[in-house]
Amino acid sequence: MTADRRIEEITSRIRERSAPTREPYLARIRAKGAEGPKRSTLTCGNLAHGFAACGPLDKDRLAGDQTPNLGIITAYNDMLSAHQPFERYPELIREAARQVGGTAQVASGVPAMCDGVTQGQTGMELSLFSRDVIAMATAVGLSHDMFDAAVYLGVCDKIVPGLTIAALTFGHLPAIFIPAGPMTSGLPNDEKSRIRQLYAEGKVGREELLKAESASYHGPGTCTFYGTANSNQMLMEIMGLHTPGSSFVNPNTPLRDALTREATKRALAITALGNEYTPAGLVVDERAVVNGVVGLHATGGSTNHTMHLVAMAAAAGIKLTWQDISDLSDITPLLARVYPNGLADVNHFNAAGGMGFLIRELLDRGLLHEDVRTAWGQGLRAYAIEAKLSSDGESVVRHDAPKESGDPKVLTTADKPFSNNGGLRMLKGNLGKAVIKVSAVKPERRIVEAPAKIFHDQNELKIAFDAGEARPRLRRRREVSGTEVERHAGAPQAHPLLGVLQDRGHKVALVTDGRMSGASGKVPAAIHVTPEAKTGGPIARVQDGDIIRVDGEMGTLEVLVDQAELDARTPELPDLSGNEFGMGREALRRLPFGGRRRGEWGERVLRAGAAASRC
Repeated sequence: MTADRRIEEITSRIRERSAPTREPYLARIRAKGAEGPKRSTLTCGNLAHGFAACGPLDKDRLAGDQTPNLGIITAYNDMLSAHQPFERYPELIREAARQVGGTAQVASGVPAMCDGVTQGQTGMELSLFSRDVIAMATAVGLSHDMFDAAVYLGVCDKIVPGLTIAALTFGHLPAIFIPAGPMTSGLPNDEKSRIRQLYAEGKVGREELLKAESASYHGPGTCTFYGTANSNQMLMEIMGLHTPGSSFVNPNTPLRDALTREATKRALAITALGNEYTPAGLVVDERAVVNGVVGLHATGGSTNHTMHLVAMAAAAGIKLTWQDISDLSDITPLLARVYPNGLADVNHFNAAGGMGFLIRELLDRGLLHEDVRTAWGQGLRAYAIEAKLSSDGESVVRHDAPKESGDPKVLTTADKPFSNNGGLRMLKGNLGKAVIKVSAVKPERRIVEAPAKIFHDQNELKIAFDAGEARPRLRRRREVSGTEVERHAGAPQAHPLLGVLQDRGHKVALVTDGRMSGASGKVPAAIHVTPEAKTGGPIARVQDGDIIRVDGEMGTLEVLVDQAELDARTPELPDLSGNEFGMGREALRRLPFGGRRRGEWGERVLRAGAAASRC
């Protein structure tokens, strides 16, 4: 039980709503778990194929059915800074497994793409689809049924959600997620943003822009701003799928390696062969999902998780809605200020007390379920710690989280929050539903009422901006306002352009049905608008000059047009035929969800074992 009655009420309604799907899910994973290790029932030919490439010791152990075998799912590639450190992990894991009498094998590699590389490019079209490709690829690897538990090596945007969906699809297997950690701090994020805006204005050239970007993204590890990647790590820890204190330790350090070895040994200790069997499907229940949402709000986390958390929960038979997320936002205090919520990065957050401090503050306030099952084997209070390296440099020791924040401007206490409510909010009105991240937007900029300027593509906006045609219209004397409405435009390029307009004194907002991040910082962005233009949603009936009101305080999204007139308009459906080919997009047409345009994504149930983001 939590101390806060409202948390209990929201958790109870999720549990009741989910019962028709959660109960059959639990029955399936319990039945599968009761079968025991599958290797003992494989034919000799099957088993020989399964360990043909192993060394003599591992072969001897795998030939029986009493040695736990750990499946490694890795998203390693050496182009992505966040995933490059995973190159060393399989050997670390195999050696740690041998030390405790177990074995470990890489079961599957999964694709890992970086939105930072593809945003604004054609490859961006594959990004959200990649989440379910990752879930499928993981399922293929685990389908050999050679494993008693699995560890998941992934960090970034769609990768951890995809891995989580797969881990819950194989919910009878214990699961531990092993992160790589953030890169060390480079060029401050606000300075990087300043150079981007100067480039958008034509005041600096590409050489200076690339120099700034390279100084920001400069080494191995996760990007240090608090976007989806670092929100993923927060979620895995607060939901009990990490070992305590492991989220934000830098790569290639003795502590990082010690945490990896420890996670390996813990995963082998919680298989059905031992006395602490802890299947992933029981760790992630309604309470863990609520804990994840509360953590997201308390840290001002990524808007992308208004899609991903819904799908992750659905993989465990749990029905989470945007309304649940919004209601939890209303009662969760904002305790962290990490860019784009503030000037600090995740290294500053970790140094100020990090996850241990945050979890303790939320527990003491009664805003988290403490009595959850975790991969660590204890309740969530065991995560209110900080992890350190032992004196011998080989293992991890844990101490209580600091009683005081190391930097109250970055991480504060529950009785002195930066805001009394969380960073994400649902918008509702005659344009449908949308999501907005208000924690990064100054209070005086959270309400925009302005004429619309329609774009069907982010490149259209860039062309109009360069030509001086994207300037908002004069509504009344001394007030210049504008609302950019984008249909199926992911719009990452829109943020610096709208930031320029805002700095010039215009009051602007972005309204889009594109599947994109809300890490827009200072510009209010109503994103993931649904119903979408492609399905004839109201956003397809908006015309240039219509007055739109985005109210991030009251949670409304309205076009101020008579409803009868709006209904009578013919929807302007976007032509997305040009999006179906090139840069691998045609390959996705072969898959169960192939051929769907990006705009249809949120309206379907994927066949990869997870529900999409329909709310």
